[in-house]
Amino acid sequence: MASSNRPLLSRLTIQLGLFMMSGREATQAVHWALQAGYRGFDTAQMYGNEREAGRAIASFLSSRQENRENLRREDIHYTTKLMENGTSYDSVRRSIKDSVEACGLGYVDLFLLHSPYGGKEARLTSWRALEDAVESGEVRMIGVSNFGVRHVEELMASNPRIKPVVNQFEVHPFHTQMPIRKVCKKYDITVEAYAPFARGLRLKHPAVVELANKYSCTTSQLLVKWAMQHNMVTLPKSTRRERMISNVDVGGLQISEQDMRAMDNLDEGFISAWYVSGPAGGSRLRWCEELTQRRNPTNAA
Repeated sequence: MASSNRPLLSRLTIQLGLFMMSGREATQAVHWALQAGYRGFDTAQMYGNEREAGRAIASFLSSRQENRENLRREDIHYTTKLMENGTSYDSVRRSIKDSVEACGLGYVDLFLLHSPYGGKEARLTSWRALEDAVESGEVRMIGVSNFGVRHVEELMASNPRIKPVVNQFEVHPFHTQMPIRKVCKKYDITVEAYAPFARGLRLKHPAVVELANKYSCTTSQLLVKWAMQHNMVTLPKSTRRERMISNVDVGGLQISEQDMRAMDNLDEGFISAWYVSGPAGGSRLRWCEELTQRRNPTNAA
């Protein structure tokens, strides 16, 4: 079954990640991002800001003063994710419906399984629930997140009615993830690269700084463009207006093939995104702690 929104996804090569933003932060960040030209937003049940993100989008679209381009709902790409896979189909369907209702946008453009945790039965049951959400019109496209090679092969071997359009996982020059990227290419699955800045832990790496100076750009812009030139959708996160504007301003930047190879060779298998710090509430904190202990979800059973 083809997805009506896939052409829009292919144009949205930079989207704003809302990972672990508070409701207030997400509201402000979405507003600023829309002003800066972002048209894609990535949230999740675990983030606890679906409602605020959706309201901020709806508010912007309905404002004659703010929405000077006369953007419509179909011009915006909204992604969320299922927090837990489950063997109870009805529970998963209810969870999906809750997210659709929470955002208040009428439908979700892209709904992902957030992780492969839970085992094969839970993964495939949850996928069937997502397929039915597409059939019912609640969701336009579906995909996965943090799926490793075995998980993608398992899903494709199940002969799904609707194939995943996206696999979202951590990718940057210090963790290039070539095996899973090759499998995604094999099945025409778009790679969405989260944590493109390795949570800021490699922005001062000498090689990155040197190349940023060479191209007269910021280190963040260099890493965003690296992902784009590898045909990945990138999800930079920031709550600072000036950085949002800077991160998306890469249209005139073109990294040479030689320098792209040099950046590829920085790979050290560095995983940054599963260390969670700072305040988080209730089940979100427990979920993050579980991920931290398991370290890399692509290796889950």
